[in-house]
Amino acid sequence: MLKTVSSTKSGEARDEMAAEERRMRVQLAEFYHLVAYLGWTEMIFNHISLRVPGPDRHYLVNPFGLHYEEITPDNLVKVDVEGNLVEPSDYPANRTGFALHGAIHEARDDIHCIAHTHTTPISAIALKEGGFTYDDFYGAQLFGRVGYHAFEGVTVFADERPRMVASLGDKSVLVLRNHGIAVGERDVPRTFWLLYNAQRAAEIQCQAGMLPGANTPLTDEVRLRSAAAAEELVSGDAFAAKLFDAMMRKVRRDRGPLWARDTATDRLE
Repeated sequence: MLKTVSSTKSGEARDEMAAEERRMRVQLAEFYHLVAYLGWTEMIFNHISLRVPGPDRHYLVNPFGLHYEEITPDNLVKVDVEGNLVEPSDYPANRTGFALHGAIHEARDDIHCIAHTHTTPISAIALKEGGFTYDDFYGAQLFGRVGYHAFEGVTVFADERPRMVASLGDKSVLVLRNHGIAVGERDVPRTFWLLYNAQRAAEIQCQAGMLPGANTPLTDEVRLRSAAAAEELVSGDAFAAKLFDAMMRKVRRDRGPLWARDTATDRLE
């Protein structure tokens, strides 16, 4: 009888983990489509990853060779922190993401989702010596949350991993100088909101730089208060989840089903 109870509990735990991973696969696939919808893609490059439950720190990431609009819950690949496939797949993973994503997933317990982009405004900020100025509405919300990492070439070398982790420290945003950005949070909706903030801050800073006259600076006190208020907002009342879900409803209204079995029932399974 004890064995039967134990087996039943083990089976239930496996079923729960499988259901949770399915939910995560759906939400991560949605994130890819949302980034594509907003025009933040770089052809078949860049990557968004999501760590799945379990002690091995395996994470899901896009299969290399597919555009973000082609991502589905089922073609996401699962890899370990070294970038090795841990489940069979028809596709390889993008090896340029292993150093960055694997390093952060291995080192940071509080970060489960990581998004890497290099849109034109983001890359422009990454190129400037001063980086973000934190003097606009969106930039102020990033104050104290950004680390900077010197460019060492395409991020494919394992020896760069500890230096990237050190550059990130306890921050949530890593500006990869002369390159792009990586943002990380505890789930998909929060990561999207953080990425959106960074993108808007970069856009506004670039636009402001084209206008004559000096910018109106903010004090560090105001910046800190803005960042704290933003963190409090996103922490309460499912703010990020509501925002993400609303954006996905808009994407589906405009584009229709995002993959073959993209139905409300399937997304809840």
